[in-house]
Amino acid sequence: MTLRKLAGLGALLSLVTPGLAMAADEVVLNSGDTAWMLVASALVLFMTIPGLALFYGGMVRSKNILSVMMQCFAITGLISILWVIYGYSIAFDTAGMEQGVVNFNSFVGGLSKAFLAGVTPASLSYAIPESVFIVFQMTFAIITPALIVGAFAERMKFSAMLIFMAIWFTLVYAPIAHMVWSGNGGLLWDWGVLDFAGGTVVHINAGIAGLVACLVLGKRKGYPTTAMAPHNLGYTLMGAAMLWIGWFGFNAGSAVAANGTAGMAMLVTQIATAAAALGWMFAEWITHDKPSALGIASGVVAGLVAITPAAGTVGPMGALVIGLAAGVICFFCATSLKRKLGYDDSLDAFGVHGIGGIVGALLTGVFAAPALGGFGTVEDIAAQVWIQFKGVGFTVVYTAIVTFVILKVLDLVMGLRISEEEETVGLDLAQHNERGYNL
Repeated sequence: MTLRKLAGLGALLSLVTPGLAMAADEVVLNSGDTAWMLVASALVLFMTIPGLALFYGGMVRSKNILSVMMQCFAITGLISILWVIYGYSIAFDTAGMEQGVVNFNSFVGGLSKAFLAGVTPASLSYAIPESVFIVFQMTFAIITPALIVGAFAERMKFSAMLIFMAIWFTLVYAPIAHMVWSGNGGLLWDWGVLDFAGGTVVHINAGIAGLVACLVLGKRKGYPTTAMAPHNLGYTLMGAAMLWIGWFGFNAGSAVAANGTAGMAMLVTQIATAAAALGWMFAEWITHDKPSALGIASGVVAGLVAITPAAGTVGPMGALVIGLAAGVICFFCATSLKRKLGYDDSLDAFGVHGIGGIVGALLTGVFAAPALGGFGTVEDIAAQVWIQFKGVGFTVVYTAIVTFVILKVLDLVMGLRISEEEETVGLDLAQHNERGYNL
């Protein structure tokens, strides 16, 4: 990246976030790191297309499968272009930032890298080409708004969705990424928030936005009295498997090196995900008498989400606890809590990503401590949990308010929701004039 090069912090701080570069005179291209980051970037893109597209596509009704997949593909194209025009710059430009000083640049970066000005084949970030780091971070920016799709699936206009995602990326994703990952002077960075690979930036951010979106749009026609079963759980299981595999790029790639931190991040990701899958499965088995394929797939994603902020600082046993906690808690939030409160989070974007991100962010403050087998620098667990809580609270409030305002303005200007007739027909035909299945 083209951050202000932060000399003197070295590898220690690089363990806790991907938002730190070495001092300029220390950066030397490392071909092994570069090769790994090329692979990691491809793995994270693989999470969205086809992973998330299949995961979400299988859970909607057959008349809406193409609409969900189309949204994932369109978001991938849209955010890629916005990222290179200005997103990368406002997320990672560190001009005007100073540690301990809160100013405008503590919240958002400048535009010195707009249109990727100055990026050449020789430009370096860490020990890899800056171009590779740009692509790696681009894939994070792509999947975050795509996750929100699961909350309002089957009822939002495609045109409104595109404009919402462009504005949300600009006003929510990029500033949160800047505050957490840009280095000294970033608001949440200076607070000491630990977010190795995006528990706050990606999952809490997307989960809260999804909750707000489903509340603003309202429930699907017939919800909850009409059966709206997933039409192809085979797609969902394949998508979950692709997410599981791709997530190694997400978490291990956030070390921005082929080193021990990446190796440990891969290990704890596998442990937490397996634990969460089993935690959700057994919680559902005990509660509903039978385990389901949809349940174990959801548990997998819950575990992946929860370990994301902790992947660079927790040890294997901490990952086991985080995974089990996420699997069980997300199960009850995506089922009992959702039914009790009555909101229509179509594909449980909030129940899995929002809640899983919060669980992971808070438990990172516990298990990053060396006293509990972690590899962070946490000496006072209570103090770090409080810092994590503040980071979660800030993200929840900021994202909720800005998302709500964006949606309400768009609703007034162009309308957000398709008509009842279009909803009955399905978005595939109503919005795209196509069918997922032609028999």
